[in-house]
Amino acid sequence: MEILTLGSGTSHGVPMIGCECEVCRSQNPKNKRFRPSVTVTGSEGTILVDTTPELRLQSLTFEVMHVEAVLMTHSHADHLFGLDDLRRFNDLADREMPVYASPGVQDDIRRVFDYIFKPTQTGGGKPRIMLHDLESDFRLCGLRVRPLDVLHGKLPVKAFRFDDPKTGGSFGYVTDVSTIPDKAKEALRDLDLLFMDAVRYEPHPTHFGLYQALDAIAELKPKRAYLTHLSHHFEHERTNAELPFNVELAYDGLRIEC
Repeated sequence: MEILTLGSGTSHGVPMIGCECEVCRSQNPKNKRFRPSVTVTGSEGTILVDTTPELRLQSLTFEVMHVEAVLMTHSHADHLFGLDDLRRFNDLADREMPVYASPGVQDDIRRVFDYIFKPTQTGGGKPRIMLHDLESDFRLCGLRVRPLDVLHGKLPVKAFRFDDPKTGGSFGYVTDVSTIPDKAKEALRDLDLLFMDAVRYEPHPTHFGLYQALDAIAELKPKRAYLTHLSHHFEHERTNAELPFNVELAYDGLRIEC
């Protein structure tokens, strides 16, 4: 199982529009952050988690040539608004794209991208997608996928656990989270790899702050952990030097096998 970080930034991205702080002006590429997304590749193909507004740029930058399926965490703009770019993957594979989402997120997709689901004039092109409910435990691209319920403030969103039956590798992806209920915690314990939301140093109403994220990681005990959904408050090298031995900041283009 290979994980590719397409984006490690917040809803603003880094650099932020109109900001002249040290991190936004940094020339270190690890301080430049697209909106948050990953791909997870198993023995039977690649899963894309969320469709950010930069999906086209992410795919070109990190040479994503094919996607077999999409998982949606929730329908906020930074996680959804690149969905139209799936039409290029339709063309490359000559098939519809399965998109797995909770019922509420499916409703939002039908509302925001209503043109996908009704007859329109010839020309231009539009994505061809098939919406699927998220089952409690299912197989996709040769991996076992377990959607998990966490809270983004008061909003229920999905985290995911991935298991590779061939290698035994395990990976958890938890973004946009301020509370992890006990049931989700049990599924996220003792992973090989965990990605965890940490939007800034101090607490936030709808996200973990750095120290809340580190507390959650210490409780869940993964072998390795990476922090994502990072704002311009984090300078990559300096913050990494402050973190525990098994925790690092994610960065765009990071590839990990587990």
